Amino acid sequence: MAETESKDMKVVYERPHSLLPVVTNFCPGCPHGIVERLICETMDELGIEGETIGVAPVGCAVISYDFFGCDMIEAAHGRAPAVATAVKRVHPDKVVFSYQGDGDLASIGMAETIHAATRGENITVIFINNAIYGMTGGQMAPTSLPNQVTQTSPYGRDVATAGNPIRVSELLNALDGPAYIERVTVDSPKNVRKAKKAIKKAFQNQIDGVGYSFIEVVSTCPTNWGMTPQAAFAWMRENMLPYYPLGVVRDVVADGFANAAEAAAARNAACPIAHPEKAEEGEAK
Repeated sequence: MAETESKDMKVVYERPHSLLPVVTNFCPGCPHGIVERLICETMDELGIEGETIGVAPVGCAVISYDFFGCDMIEAAHGRAPAVATAVKRVHPDKVVFSYQGDGDLASIGMAETIHAATRGENITVIFINNAIYGMTGGQMAPTSLPNQVTQTSPYGRDVATAGNPIRVSELLNALDGPAYIERVTVDSPKNVRKAKKAIKKAFQNQIDGVGYSFIEVVSTCPTNWGMTPQAAFAWMRENMLPYYPLGVVRDVVADGFANAAEAAAARNAACPIAHPEKAEEGEAK
């Protein structure tokens, strides 16, 4: 009887092969582990673990190379998009992604972020936005909310002196280079599934040559926020999601274009110097 029952059993949940069997260094309740698992599930399902090269940041995920089973490169603070660009250009057949926090991507690395996006590099960027510097002790980040208390804004972020938070997804949407931008979160099973779908689409876009894809994950930092994981998710839903609304910001394929370059050409169709072929057609007539 026992033998018959064991034959009928099947595995419904297991560690992804791309996620190495090691203990992570993330704080209890930190969503980094959820997101990294989703990336690994995506690599497994697409069968690209051996063809993928990831670029680790400086920040809480600085030793992600210990967790991902694919090839990994450590980049200097903020330089992951530049490193990913170089890797992709040297190895255009590989799947290249960067995994970055808000201090790394939106502060010291903002120039690299903007220029990789505006060039439309065919890479995938996973952006963890927890509105604070995590690894270095909880300082105010470019994404910290107005009046949010941090180690360097003990009375709350004063927008009169520190400016308003940066909505990175909307900022990149102003550029012609990106093909796909979506903001997700992982605070519930439903939203975890949506995040997984977005991450998988971003990787598939790269494989298909659609162009630069950017996935922003609105996250929490229970340790530096001084909250339990449950309270942190509640605070995130109440305060962060109204400022950083979830959803697709851009999807050129859904808009009917084959890739980002085609979409960009359509947007600048009225610019003569950008379309010399039209002048040539006019002369031919």
